[in-house]
Amino acid sequence: MLFNRHKSTLVTAEEALPGRAERPFLLPERHQVLDAPLVTDEVPEGFEVAIFGLGCFWGAEEVFWRIPGVWSTSVGYAGGHTPHPTYDEVCSGRTGHTEAVRVVYDPAAVSYADLVRAFYEVHDPTQGMRQGNDQGTQYRSAIYVTTPEQEVTAQEITARLQPELTRKGYGEITTEIAAAPTYYYAEDLHQQYLYKVPHGYRCHSATGVKVP
Repeated sequence: MLFNRHKSTLVTAEEALPGRAERPFLLPERHQVLDAPLVTDEVPEGFEVAIFGLGCFWGAEEVFWRIPGVWSTSVGYAGGHTPHPTYDEVCSGRTGHTEAVRVVYDPAAVSYADLVRAFYEVHDPTQGMRQGNDQGTQYRSAIYVTTPEQEVTAQEITARLQPELTRKGYGEITTEIAAAPTYYYAEDLHQQYLYKVPHGYRCHSATGVKVP
């Protein structure tokens, strides 16, 4: 029975919830912290987009909006099958999505390599379908690349990091590195959540291993 599926096992496209044709909720126009557009389907000339999954997206987004050179961030769902899912649907494990952060940045001010280093240094990328106490496919580690150059950089940094983690007693990196799939924005409640709720839940715990 699909309802008994363990949330640490990814659903197939055939098993996933059907979703819907349009986003079922409204979003604000502006980013609460950076005062940039929140929905950024078109980005300023010369800017790039990076998408990361690293556990609960509340704390993950905060990590990136604090980096100089980042123009806008949002949280959403990526890597799954269900179009325009809701948070409850993603948390059910029946959409295939991971919680993700979409970062729009100026590469003249911050490099993609620096964003990947920040990604790796604030979570444990060896835990598979979980992050800390949060368990389920929606908490898996992922780097979704939007250019061939991003993929090269992500692969190179990951390869350099693995020996350092091994020396510290960690297992194999389970981070998925793949071409960026369709990204679906999460509900307004989740956007810049830790700005709205400063003492809210943060799940991220660094390994203490610096990326070479």
